[in-house]
Amino acid sequence: METNTDNLDSYLENHYIHRSNWLRAAVLGANDGILSTASIAIGVAAASDLRNPIVLATLAGLVAGALSMAAGEYVSVSSQTDIEKADIEREKIELAEMPEIELHRLAEIYEQRGLKKETALLVAKEFTAKDALAAHVRDELGINEISQAKPIQAAMASGASFIVGGILPLIVTLFVPLSTMVITLYASATIFLILLGVVAAKTGGSSIGKAILRITFWGTIAMGITALAGYLFGVSI
Repeated sequence: METNTDNLDSYLENHYIHRSNWLRAAVLGANDGILSTASIAIGVAAASDLRNPIVLATLAGLVAGALSMAAGEYVSVSSQTDIEKADIEREKIELAEMPEIELHRLAEIYEQRGLKKETALLVAKEFTAKDALAAHVRDELGINEISQAKPIQAAMASGASFIVGGILPLIVTLFVPLSTMVITLYASATIFLILLGVVAAKTGGSSIGKAILRITFWGTIAMGITALAGYLFGVSI
């Protein structure tokens, strides 16, 4: 009987874990872009009767935030990459100096996952014969193509998504009347966060309700505290 490869490919594409690296960075960047720029705009709008300071502060926050997010994500993920590379190098040395110990260590891992002792040893021997380092990197260190850190990808996804998220509150500051600026910023940012939650959930194949609740709950709290700070400590600019 022939295997329906089209159906198999479609089934495999229903899994979203391969998107986790860039999706995490993109959602974090967009969420931070919306919150940071909206919070800055709300804080300044609560303390100012002029549009120019609000727009300038929001634009400055947008530029600085995007660069900061990209740089921070690159440094953070690069640190993870350095750790992974160092662990792989140590594994190479251990495989060269004590191959038997490493073989039994691999077999123990498979045994802990549910295989019988004899089967685990046989599987470990077969994987070792094919590519010992790859087997230990994957099963002992837990590093694979999906989880492996990718600094450039993470930095670009984070920085670009921050800009996309931050532009939305900036547009609001350009066109909304000053008399309703704070309320409009707060409401529009909440809507933007809800849309972000929907997009993130759809892209990642997760619960839309949970994504919306998680993003909007903390986002509205952050903007509320910023607005309060603007009212309490702001002076007319």
